Amino acid sequence: MGEARIHRVAVLVLDGAKPLDVGIPTQVFANRTSMPYEVRVCGRAAGTVSGGDGLDYAVAHGLEVFDWADTIFVPGYRRPADADPPADIVAALGRAHERGRRIAAISTGAFALAAAGLLDGRRATTHWHYTTVLRERYPGIDVDEDVLFVDEGSVLTSAGAASGIDLCLHLVRRDHGVALANRVARRLVSAPHRSGGQAQYIERSVPERDADGFAATREWALRHLDEPLTLDDLARHAAVSARTFSRRFVDGTGYTPMQWVLRARVDAARELLESSDLPIGQVAARVGLGTDSGLRWHFQRILGVSPLAYRRMFQS
Repeated sequence: MGEARIHRVAVLVLDGAKPLDVGIPTQVFANRTSMPYEVRVCGRAAGTVSGGDGLDYAVAHGLEVFDWADTIFVPGYRRPADADPPADIVAALGRAHERGRRIAAISTGAFALAAAGLLDGRRATTHWHYTTVLRERYPGIDVDEDVLFVDEGSVLTSAGAASGIDLCLHLVRRDHGVALANRVARRLVSAPHRSGGQAQYIERSVPERDADGFAATREWALRHLDEPLTLDDLARHAAVSARTFSRRFVDGTGYTPMQWVLRARVDAARELLESSDLPIGQVAARVGLGTDSGLRWHFQRILGVSPLAYRRMFQS
């Protein structure tokens, strides 16, 4: 990767920082040959930061790293309702955002963004245990407790720790497309979240998870997207009735089975548009969306852009 293409990510460790929340962005965006990112971990100042769960952090950088970063992550921390972060941290986050930095929070890190005024008038989320507290303390925030993450463009928030992975993969998709995000997901042994999408296009992102017990059926469907797929086909593969399959599928994914299939087809088309020069009609046929007009219709409805515009955006 050329140096000009490296995206710089700062991870801010606050007092009481949760180990998993700190580890997620540092692992996902870790600089390696295949990844166009570089990570630096910082605190209020270089030195030791007292963390949560009996762990302390030795950080090499202070808040000056905000001037270096393109994206700043604020991991969750313990007892966010007790007090705001120190004033210099709050001010530094505000200045960084004014300079065009992208600011993202995992879990209770949203409280630091709220203290800096970055969530005023925006949708946001946090760990379900703290959504009521966040809403009461900052009534100017539209707190959404039913989503994994919220993308408001330059400000992003996520729910509990595991949803931080969803948020990070979402940013990789947003920055560099579906193909790289899927490779990162495989490296993490994590679901690639194919039914999700860039939040500026799709408001709600729901994970691929096996809460319904149908992971094998979803994997089978992904291998047969170019074929006609019906609810009965999916239920037959899962060895349950169509009614039972539909009910459990919605409970587990947040989508009806056929909504999920459609979004999986759109994501498969996105990956082909990013990585190949296939004509639009061939892309449509390969992912089961019929003709080029069918692909254009679904792209415009779900993503708000045409397939050609999408291809130009990622191949330029």
